[in-house]
Amino acid sequence: MKSRQNVLTAVVTGLAPAVWGSTYLVTTELLPPDRPLLATTMRALPGGLLLLALGRKLPAGVWWWRALILGVLNIGAFNFLLFFAAYRLPGGIAAMIMSAQPMFVVVLAALFLGERIRAVHALAWAMGVAGVVLLVFRGTASLDTLGVLAAIGGALCMALGITLTKRWGRPEDVGVLTFTGWQLTAGGLVLLPFWLALEDLPDTLTGSNAIGFAYLIIFGAVLSYMVWFRGIGRLPAVAVSFLALGSPVVATLLGYLVKDETLSVLQIVGMVVILAAIVLGQPRAPKPKAAGTSPAPPDTTVSHVPDQPALEQERSG
Repeated sequence: MKSRQNVLTAVVTGLAPAVWGSTYLVTTELLPPDRPLLATTMRALPGGLLLLALGRKLPAGVWWWRALILGVLNIGAFNFLLFFAAYRLPGGIAAMIMSAQPMFVVVLAALFLGERIRAVHALAWAMGVAGVVLLVFRGTASLDTLGVLAAIGGALCMALGITLTKRWGRPEDVGVLTFTGWQLTAGGLVLLPFWLALEDLPDTLTGSNAIGFAYLIIFGAVLSYMVWFRGIGRLPAVAVSFLALGSPVVATLLGYLVKDETLSVLQIVGMVVILAAIVLGQPRAPKPKAAGTSPAPPDTTVSHVPDQPALEQERSG
């Protein structure tokens, strides 16, 4: 039963990276051109304020700074570095570097969460990187130092955001809607001054722009991050990190289906390898005990979840 629940949770949580993969198409086809900070700020801040209004609860105590840190890592800094890297690194190099994120989570989860580093995780990560290379790499490309550093920083932000979200959990009386609102608002407020300083508003906003922004706010932020944070609370951090590899797969498929982009055999192989890596990175079902063996004595040790009891996580999950 537990294994079946994990599979269902992984499938539902994987919808978030799938939606994020679609935002590339929405951004290029429906939003004003050459305004990445406008897109990322509008994606986060309005949705965060909407969820705050619906949840009607602000952080308290340590959760003021925790919500700020998580909002910066998961949304503000991550999206800023992602777009910065994408603009300076051609040929899918940014996506290739970002695919290092699951391995960062493997190390961070061992340090902060006590999760074991397993050989299967290293294998799944290697497969994921290989799949992303086959999917997005287009010949040789010059490497911009700032772009590479931004991509590495983005991967580290996402990895640390996943790990700390898992470690801290969320307050007992706070649901995932309010928890998501805190982070989207914090991330959006961090992005706001960068947008105001570096970009300006487009001269006109079309109906297509309005549809694009509405999609980013509702699906690309509010619903997807609620699903994402719910999954982090229910699955191992490492398992969640591998689900993020599905984003470039969806982006490539939509480019082929909607924009008539070519899809090579190598890209198809890359997709299959990525999907296999995602499956390999999920928790395994425990092996059934052989008949006739005596059951193991009950574990009387008290499991410790840093900063949050296990009962609290179940109630707020």
